[in-house]
Amino acid sequence: MPGKLAVTRQRLVRAAEKVLIANAGHMEMQAVAKAAKVSVGLAYHHFGSKAGLIAAVVEQFYQGLEDAAFSGMERSPEGWAATERARVLAYIRYHYDHPFAVLVIGALSAAPEVVDVETAFTARQLEQGALNIRCAQELGILPPHIDPDITIALMVGSIRQALLNVINRTPRPDPEQLTDDIWQFVSGGLRLSAAVTAGTKD
Repeated sequence: MPGKLAVTRQRLVRAAEKVLIANAGHMEMQAVAKAAKVSVGLAYHHFGSKAGLIAAVVEQFYQGLEDAAFSGMERSPEGWAATERARVLAYIRYHYDHPFAVLVIGALSAAPEVVDVETAFTARQLEQGALNIRCAQELGILPPHIDPDITIALMVGSIRQALLNVINRTPRPDPEQLTDDIWQFVSGGLRLSAAVTAGTKD
C-alpha cells in the first residue's frame, strides 16, 4: 500500500488537474490545496512551486499515454503493421478521452515545465520507435534503406499535428477514420508492402 505522503501527493496531483481543467489552464496553489483538503504549505512541501505541481500533472498524463499506447500495448496476432496501427488508434483515443489533453497540447504547451516533461517523453518515444523500426527491418517487414530515426520523427510529428488540428473541433473526426487517414500516410513513409499494410501476418 502507498504511504501517507504518496497518497497526499497523488491527491494534490488529481486536484491540480481538476483545477487546471476547470480554469482553462490557470491554477493557484491555494485553490489546489483547498480542493485536496490539505494546507497550502503541504502542497509547496511536495512540489516546491506551482510549476512543479503542473509538471507532476503533465507527467501523470504522459505516463497514462505511455501505458495506453506504448509499454502497455500487446502485439496483435495479425502482425507488426496491425500492432502499429492499433498503437496509433490507442494514442488518438487517449487524447480524445482525457479531459486534460486539450490543455497539455494546447494552452499549456508553451510553459517551460510542460515543455521539459514533453521533451523527455518524446525522447523516449523516438528512441523506442526507432528501435521498433530497426527490429522490423531485421525481420524483413520494413525495407533496409529507410532511416529509423528520421522515419520515427516524421511519424511522431505527423500524428501530433493531426491531433492539434482536430482536438478542438466539434464534432471531432471519428477516431477510427482519423487512424485510417494517419496510417495511410505512415505506411507510405514506412514503405510497407500492400500485403503488410493490409494486415498479413508477419
